[in-house]
Amino acid sequence: AAFQDNNGKYLIEKHTISTAPSIQVLDLLHQRKITRNQEKFVPTTMTDDELLIVGNPTAPKTPLKEGNGCKVVSLPGAEKEAKNIARIFNTQTLTGDAATETTIVNKMSQARIIHLATMTFSNDCKTNNSPGVIALASSNQDDGWLRTSEIQNLNLKADLVVLSGCETALGRITGDGVIGLSRSFFAAGADSVIGSLWDIPDMPTATLMTEFHAKLSKNTDKAGALRQAMLETMKKHPNPRDWAGFTLVGLL
Repeated sequence: AAFQDNNGKYLIEKHTISTAPSIQVLDLLHQRKITRNQEKFVPTTMTDDELLIVGNPTAPKTPLKEGNGCKVVSLPGAEKEAKNIARIFNTQTLTGDAATETTIVNKMSQARIIHLATMTFSNDCKTNNSPGVIALASSNQDDGWLRTSEIQNLNLKADLVVLSGCETALGRITGDGVIGLSRSFFAAGADSVIGSLWDIPDMPTATLMTEFHAKLSKNTDKAGALRQAMLETMKKHPNPRDWAGFTLVGLL
C-alpha cells in the first residue's frame, strides 16, 4: 500500500489491493465457499451472534514464558476501536475481564465477522511449535493464550477475520504461502483475513479500523473498504507506518 511511484503517489491511492495466500489455498477457499453455500456477506443484516468484536482484553494471569519478552500491556486504542466498531453495527463488544479465551472461542463458531483488537506475539514467543499466539483474558477453563495450533482446529464460518494486533500477517515463508496466525484462521474455515505487517501504532489503528468497518457496513467490498479506510486515515496520520500496515488476504 505504501509503495510510491515517480510522482510520489502511493499504490493504494491508485489501486485496491488484496493478497492471495497461495494459488492452491485460494482455490481451496473458493471451493469451500461454494460447498458452504452461505448467504451473501451483508454486514448490515448480521445478528449479534454473527458479530464478534473484541478489544483490549485483560492480560492472561500466567506469563507465556519467563522474562519480559512477551509482556502484555493495556491498549486503550484497541478498546476504543472495539467500542467504535460495536456502535457501527449496533452490537456489544468484549473487553477487559469479559474477553476470556473460552468465551471468545465459543462465540467464534457462529460469527461471520471476527474482529480481535488484542496483543499478539509471533516469532519471539513460539510455544508448543505454534508460530503465533493471541493474548486474551484467562479464566478457570483456559490460560488466556490462544495459539495457532488451537485456532486451526476450530470450526469457523467467518467471512472475515480482522487481526488488529502486531505482525499478524507474518510467519514462516514457504512455497505454499506464509504459515502463521492468518493461515491458522484459513485452516479453521475463514474466507479472508486482514492482518498486519509490522508493529502497528495503537491510536492510529483505532482510526483506521473504525473507518474500515464504517465503509464495510455500507456494503463496500472488503478490499475496497480497507483502501478507503487507509485513504481517510492518511489525512490524519500521513506517515505510512500509521496507515499502511494492514493487508487483506484471501477472498474479496
